[in-house]
Formats: sequence, C-alpha cells, structure tokens
Amino acid sequence: MAKKNDMIKASQVNIKNKRASFDYEFIDLYTCGIVLTGTEIKSIRQNKASLVDTYCVFLGGELWVKNMHIAEYFYGSYNNHVARRDRKLLLTKKELRKLQQSDKVPGFTIVPTRMFINEKGLCKVVIALAKGKKEYDKRQSLKDKDDRREMDRAMKH
Repeated sequence: MAKKNDMIKASQVNIKNKRASFDYEFIDLYTCGIVLTGTEIKSIRQNKASLVDTYCVFLGGELWVKNMHIAEYFYGSYNNHVARRDRKLLLTKKELRKLQQSDKVPGFTIVPTRMFINEKGLCKVVIALAKGKKEYDKRQSLKDKDDRREMDRAMKH
C-alpha cells in the first residue's frame, strides 16, 4: 500500500512576480493563504495566472490582493469566475496588525511576489513588505545582475 506522501506529487505551479524584485526592495516576507473559488484553483493548477501589476490593500481590517489575473477556466460554463476580481488573503491577526502598521509608513507597500501550490494541495501566496527603489537603485541592480552573469560565464570556461 502506498503511503500518503508518495501519492502527493510535487506541484509544478510556481508563478512569480519578477518585476516586483526589480521595482522594490523586500523588507519582510510572509506566506499566506488565499480565498478562491473552484474554477480559480483549477486555472491556477494549469499555470493560468499572473501576478503582474498586483498589489495588496487593507479593507475593513482584512488584506486583499487587487488586480491579480486568473484566467477563466475553459470548462467553467456559467460557474466561471471574473478574471481580475479582488481576493482575500489569509494571515494571522498578529501578522495583519504588523503589516497594517508598516503599510501606513510612506514609501512602503505590500506586493505579492510568488504563488504556489503546497504539499497539501492548497494555494499559497508569498507577499512582501516592500520599499520602492529609486532609479539609481534599479541601475545598480542591473549592474550587479550583469556582473554575476559575467562571473558565472567565466567560471564555466
């Protein structure tokens, strides 16, 4: 008889927001759950989601992710979801309080950086408390990236 762990496959879903790491400097990372409908989770399992231009806001003491695109499920019929609706994030009260206090400070924002399916089959979102980079910081990031690439190239040859 196969063990339960053997039956659970490692998930192939790993949707990233690459632009966020370029535009922001991450201060703190949190992994949280997200409230989804049935057709949304099916689309996510098919990697049909995007975190481009997403951000988080507090509404009524709860954290919501705005502008997240999850494509409509192909077989969804009349039960299908709206592609860019607001979705609630699930965090502990302590984490929510800490984020809400930090979010009030000018220059700080909360951005989703990654979405994945964990071992239990649940969709999780990694959010970051982030500070916006200045133009010269972005240029420095590009220079550092090019330097790392050159060093890797030199090591291979």
